[in-house]
Amino acid sequence: MGIFISVPKTVECALIALAFAAFLTAVCLKPVGMLQACGYKNGRLFGWLRRKKNLAQTRLDLLAFASILACAVISLCFYFAGKWAALIGLCAYVIFFSLYIYSDAKYALKSPATATPRFKRLLVVLFLVCAVLVYLAATLLNFADYCWGQPLFSCLKYCALGLFCPLVYPLVSLANLITLCYEVPKNRGYIKKAKSAVAASHVKIVAVTGSYGKTSVKNMLAALLGAKYKVLATPASYNTPLGIAKCINGGDFSSYDVFIAEMGARNVGDIEELCALCPPDYSAITGICPQHLESFKTLGNIIKTKGEIIAATSQMCFIAADCYDYFAQTVGPKQKCDCVSDVVADCTGTSFTLTLGGKKYNLKSRLLGAHNAFNIGISAAIAYEMGVSAEDICAIIPELDFTEHRLQLIRSNGVNILDDGYNSNTSGARAALGVLRSFGGKKIVVTPGLVELGILEEEENSALGKELVGLDYVILVGETLVTAVQNGYKEGGGDMRKICIVPTLAKAQDKLKDIIGKGDCVLFLNDLPDIYL
Repeated sequence: MGIFISVPKTVECALIALAFAAFLTAVCLKPVGMLQACGYKNGRLFGWLRRKKNLAQTRLDLLAFASILACAVISLCFYFAGKWAALIGLCAYVIFFSLYIYSDAKYALKSPATATPRFKRLLVVLFLVCAVLVYLAATLLNFADYCWGQPLFSCLKYCALGLFCPLVYPLVSLANLITLCYEVPKNRGYIKKAKSAVAASHVKIVAVTGSYGKTSVKNMLAALLGAKYKVLATPASYNTPLGIAKCINGGDFSSYDVFIAEMGARNVGDIEELCALCPPDYSAITGICPQHLESFKTLGNIIKTKGEIIAATSQMCFIAADCYDYFAQTVGPKQKCDCVSDVVADCTGTSFTLTLGGKKYNLKSRLLGAHNAFNIGISAAIAYEMGVSAEDICAIIPELDFTEHRLQLIRSNGVNILDDGYNSNTSGARAALGVLRSFGGKKIVVTPGLVELGILEEEENSALGKELVGLDYVILVGETLVTAVQNGYKEGGGDMRKICIVPTLAKAQDKLKDIIGKGDCVLFLNDLPDIYL
């Protein structure tokens, strides 16, 4: 036993553990990036991993097979070296891990991982977890070698370390669970600080939720309310407790007059939690559709969750006319936002009639799509209720700019590009296709399909395929959702010569170069993050 616990053996196991853990952590960089894209939710990460045609786990299995086989071959070739044969065999892991890391780096995540403090902490914990587990494994293998004493086992014992390769995702998940012991209390304290800042201020809170249109309405509101107030709005798509808390804690919150909070949800109770953080004086429900049905399970749960904002609003909740009936029994008719009529949308913008204070105003916005007229309407109704004059509202509306990645028109070298990359709902997809058809020249769509629709995913993507019939060219991106889109296109009578499937957005852009010209229009519909491809 004294030989087994000798200092040289301990040092050997420690060095192997540190080197192996370093390589495993490097292999885990992309999985950790995927975990970040999943909101650090282990369930969502494994949901992505289980998706049909996802080869991430298969590649790791192949890495394990190749490295174990190579380790065995090299160790046996140096069998004559005695106890050194097992150590020499470890070169196989250096070679194959390096090749894997090099090849994997060529396929960067579409949304690269952000090296936030949490991301870095997770990598450190992951390295320590790997080091401890590999050390224990190496120690057990040496103990078995000491007890058994068979020369062949002594030569091949470190081949077993290759079994850590298929365990990359469980290891990332385990490290994530460990970091939660620190992250959860820290986040609670951060949210509590934001909640105290809200309670100590006299800032008016305006909350915006809905299955779609949240970010657009938030930006419109910020512009309209800016005519009278000093406004702070959550940036980009910050619509979670931590995102909203970060915005509140990021500066002198009490110096603002109005805070506009975009509120997102994936589960029942999420909106209620956000409203507890910043109780709204005014709020808006922009629309309801089966978005995030994957987590909500039923449309009823979506309606219930979005409706949580009504009870939490102290003044008035404005509800888009097309979803008002869902809440009609619990709210008054004044809360139904139907102040927009006579909508005409084309490739130059959207004209409509806006009714405020009993007066009608004929307006035109550069924003595309009839749905944006109704987004403007709900924003204008809230601003008017909060004291912004109709004249100021009508003066600002023509100047409203596109919201990034939401049916944003970009003109480049004579080509019209409709960037609707953040649109992943059925209603928005129909609106975007309507705008595409209003342009001249060839009409092309690039899409990977629609996501988070749960049991409706195949049905809705098939319906989307039928909507694409008649366009000049359809480019489907990815592997997981496009089959249903392609089948729907075929069932709808589409010309199969005008549709193709490519693995990545970069390949789609290469394809576009061959078919697009001046005066043509291409719609990028739903530029999915990696977890859906």
